[in-house]
Amino acid sequence: MGDGDHSLTGVADAGADNQRVRNIVDLARLAGVSPGTVSRALAGNALVNVQTREKIEAIARAHDFRPNQMASRLRTKRTGLVGVVIPLGHERQQHLSDPFFISMLGQLADRITESGRDILLARVIPDSPDWLMRIVDSGMLDGVLMIGQSDQVEVIEQVATRYRPLVVWGHYSAGQVHCAVGMDNAAGGRLAAARLIERGARRLAFLGDIRTPEIAARHAGFTAAASEAGLSVDLLPTHLAVDAMEGEIAHHAAQIGGRFDGVFAASDMIAMRTLRALADRSIAVPGKVAVIGFDDLDLASHTVPRLTTVRQDIVAGAATMVDALFRRMAGEDVASTVMPPTLVARDSG
Repeated sequence: MGDGDHSLTGVADAGADNQRVRNIVDLARLAGVSPGTVSRALAGNALVNVQTREKIEAIARAHDFRPNQMASRLRTKRTGLVGVVIPLGHERQQHLSDPFFISMLGQLADRITESGRDILLARVIPDSPDWLMRIVDSGMLDGVLMIGQSDQVEVIEQVATRYRPLVVWGHYSAGQVHCAVGMDNAAGGRLAAARLIERGARRLAFLGDIRTPEIAARHAGFTAAASEAGLSVDLLPTHLAVDAMEGEIAHHAAQIGGRFDGVFAASDMIAMRTLRALADRSIAVPGKVAVIGFDDLDLASHTVPRLTTVRQDIVAGAATMVDALFRRMAGEDVASTVMPPTLVARDSG
């Protein structure tokens, strides 16, 4: 007998039944249908006609019955959970409250939850070479999105050879195994150098921590473009963690006014702190020193002066990451995506 051929009885009669509905079998008995029909109806399967499905749903509501989600997940081998992992091997003091993380997390969370899935967020300080393997082998997740590669590229590459539903926001290198979505960071560095040189800067500095692939590529592109113009670049090591960068930038600012006339910061947060530190020393920006950031966070247009920066499109990047992950979860072999950066010219450089 098909799903739509069962005789229907009144919902009121079923609701008046004092029997407790503990499982699908109990619900099927009250509805006068098979357990399979109940399962399909509660899952929204189109094979169950509308009248039968509505009756089953009404009985379920009357008895406050909710299907066992764990049992359903065991049957489908899906958990409905996507892991969002932020590895901080290079920068243990960096917090989730960092504006870049907040921007990216918001975009990822919206897209994941709109698909009917939930997220499991993990800020990870890598403590052993198998930290990522433990996450993907936990059985809790249908897939993993990672924000940043940190200094963990070898670990990510090893896991990616056997775990396909893994997509990383970060830098792509030729021959890379893991699927990455991110900006052409070297091109972004070149844009910053071209802007500073065009404005007449000749003594250039880079503020950042080049232990991560993304920032190393920004530095490489910046120094390459400077070299082609016959200029050199001084690296002023600067952490990404706000707590750590403050003292470093204060130290750098004491040198910048006398030594440099063009500064490229590895992130908008570093650039904005630099603007403040230079202002505290009455060093005019951009009159004496031009400053360029990287990210184009919402805050960048509210600094004084407004921050010139290299924009990476977080909205498009997050959408691309989630789409790539879902396609990989479905078995597709999705390649990495390298997005072009753009220079957002404002007042600081």
